[in-house]
Amino acid sequence: MTDWLKENVLWLIPAAPLLACLWIVLVGQVVRRKYAHRPLVLGLVVSLAASLYLLTVVVPQGFAHDEHEVSHSVITFVYQWFKVGTLDIPVTLRADAMSALMLTMVTSVSTLVAIFASSYMKGDPGYPRFFAAMSLFVFSMCMLVLAGNFLLLFVFWEAVGLCSYLLIGFWFQKPSAAAAAKKAFVVNRIGDFGLILGILLVWQTCGTLDFATLFDSSFVIDQMVRQQPEIFHWICLLLFVGAIGKSAQFPLQVWLPDAMEGPTPVSALIHAATMVTAGVYLVARCTPFFVHAPYIQMAVSGIGAATALIAAITALTQYDLKRVLAYSTVSQLGYMFMSLGAAGAGEGLAIHAVTFAMFHMFTHAFFKAVLFLSAGSVMHAMGDVIDMRRFSGLRKVLPITHWTFLAGALALAGVPLLSGFWSKDEILAVLAAASKGSAHGGFYQVILGIALLTSLMTAFYTFRAYFMTFWGPEKFPEEAGHHPHDAPPAMAGPLAILAIAALGIGLVTGPTHLYGHYLHHTPGLPHADEFPLDPVMMAISSVLAIAGIAVAYLLYVASPGIAQNLKRSLSIGFKISQEGLFIDWCGYKFVAAPLRTLASICEFFDRWVVDTIVDCFGFIPALFGSVIRPVQNGMVQNYGLVMMIGLVVCLISVLRALAGTM
Repeated sequence: MTDWLKENVLWLIPAAPLLACLWIVLVGQVVRRKYAHRPLVLGLVVSLAASLYLLTVVVPQGFAHDEHEVSHSVITFVYQWFKVGTLDIPVTLRADAMSALMLTMVTSVSTLVAIFASSYMKGDPGYPRFFAAMSLFVFSMCMLVLAGNFLLLFVFWEAVGLCSYLLIGFWFQKPSAAAAAKKAFVVNRIGDFGLILGILLVWQTCGTLDFATLFDSSFVIDQMVRQQPEIFHWICLLLFVGAIGKSAQFPLQVWLPDAMEGPTPVSALIHAATMVTAGVYLVARCTPFFVHAPYIQMAVSGIGAATALIAAITALTQYDLKRVLAYSTVSQLGYMFMSLGAAGAGEGLAIHAVTFAMFHMFTHAFFKAVLFLSAGSVMHAMGDVIDMRRFSGLRKVLPITHWTFLAGALALAGVPLLSGFWSKDEILAVLAAASKGSAHGGFYQVILGIALLTSLMTAFYTFRAYFMTFWGPEKFPEEAGHHPHDAPPAMAGPLAILAIAALGIGLVTGPTHLYGHYLHHTPGLPHADEFPLDPVMMAISSVLAIAGIAVAYLLYVASPGIAQNLKRSLSIGFKISQEGLFIDWCGYKFVAAPLRTLASICEFFDRWVVDTIVDCFGFIPALFGSVIRPVQNGMVQNYGLVMMIGLVVCLISVLRALAGTM
């Protein structure tokens, strides 16, 4: 049994949710619709168990602490897709340490979200459709992580985008949901265009798209570095454009907040474990490319810093609880890219920069999932109302939701010893190291300053949302009725598990270096000495977290009048923050609107110029037909007369020709 599982574990991980999707589509739509969630939950449990087993297969020694041991990957051939000339694209599944950790995160969070959704979506007429789309979503994400080559990765990169379109627009009868789904789909196509160009450039440069050939050995990349080192800047730039779109980085971050129009479990799934993490995974996976493009890595850090700051400023004044968390996700993704970009500050920092970015993505998945699901529980109790101005003082009527939201908020704010503290502190530490030991130290000092400022704002806006929701006088919207209900068991169970993980998983895997030591076994990642803890950054981040919470308490609990006075006195700044620095408006005004005008002009030209010319050519045969139509009248005697006349003309012509020759 063990040998069979070892040989088949790779395809078993994505196959389980795919089979669940097929079952729901073929059977669940008509038979026992209210149990449509069960195939998905069962499939995800199988995938999670297989992912945990994969951890031991990829690194047989277990969680070894010697990162200098030989790194390796496990590859399973599925079938030959196509082979044209030198382009050989088999469907192969490949896993290494990075893939195994990523799959564990995806399947564990997805399992808990699916259980939560079984209660949250109860009674919805599209119940089977929701779980079918969710099954396909998780399958696509697992295949993206397990893809053995760039082209297969791109196929499931697009599949993830398609599934997000289906889930964001799940309630398609709502115009806002339909518009949000289209916006997400279109904006992501911009990034995907850059990604496919980058993949084509990889093939043209390296002659292969296979990850094992490119990353398991440095031979191909080293050869390209010697021949044309500048090409890696273009490859990395185009790949990063794809990551910008999928992970909602500036200026393509505008789609992610609008994605809140979908059901809350979809928001948790997209923001915590699946779609938006794909861009971070892509850049981390392609680290062997990026280490040869230091200026592109500086751009990665710069874009990440700008995104983190813009999203944090926007989150300060939002009243929609889910939108606060959405902008928080955008900001935390910016942190991950700041860390990934710090790999360009020196060869010794590359492995640590990637490790800390992936570690923050790992911890973020758990505390952001519990925050979104807790927000969903609030929405469920408040009759689908999510505007924080319409309710308050919920901590007594929703005790389970209150404590789980608080756990996630403390972790997100970076309170000492909790998950967010360990992962975010290491990002600050690697940025500090980059600012001291790099030729571009001044640049990374600016990035570090933005990261610290964003850390303060994160603690403030997170606890602003917490205090506005759970503190103050009890107030419920009329949609909630007189007795709001707390999360039922199917929702409370996942909330409790995620809350525990949000509090403790960073402590278990952070200071012990458990996560980092395992990730260091990833082929292609450069080795380096262990990164020491930075007590100065730990102290600064702790002070900032506590200061942000204290200011939020002062403004929204102790002296709420101060917040109202600040809103009136800083009305312009408040408006700019609430509108997201008008980035979305500028995008529509200066990009979408001109393109729409151009499209209207093209449509006018096509309809009234091109179509007119084509119609004219089509009119010529009709005109010719109108001339000969009187002759072609269907009367046989007329046809005979014309034939007789033609025959006489022919005979006369022949006789005259013969007379001329005699």
